[in-house]
Amino acid sequence: MSEPPQTDVSRPSALPTATLHQRSAVSQVLVDQNSDEYLDAIEEEWNKKLDAEVDILVDGMVDIVSLASIGDKDKFRIAQESFQAESRAESMVRATNSLLSITHTLKLLLLLSDEAQIAHRRDVELAHVRQEKNEAQQKVAALLDELFRRPDASMSADI
Repeated sequence: MSEPPQTDVSRPSALPTATLHQRSAVSQVLVDQNSDEYLDAIEEEWNKKLDAEVDILVDGMVDIVSLASIGDKDKFRIAQESFQAESRAESMVRATNSLLSITHTLKLLLLLSDEAQIAHRRDVELAHVRQEKNEAQQKVAALLDELFRRPDASMSADI
């Protein structure tokens, strides 16, 4: 039997006796994943959404700047470029609204998330950083001891 999830993330699943919608192999894999793998997959999905929206914004800005060239243009070409710029601006507005929606969703997820797990991760990271700090201090102390011993040894040899 698989271990129960260790987070408060809801996992969509069908009832075992339901026959209306058969679960696909992909959704079964998501249910069988442990909690960390599941959250990593969700994080990767959010990152892909953000990257796609930012790419739309960047491409739109590049296209609008390229359309803004000054030169000899007839009225048809001006109207065509105006339409293209409006279309790009509209897609950029949709991407921006999507990013705002993603930001709102992430804020809600943070507010409604498991605070105990966040505190535990923070404490583990803090302990790890303290351990690294102590190891670095010991290395520095050993190097300083070695550095300060050498001049003393050379001074006593000179005398």
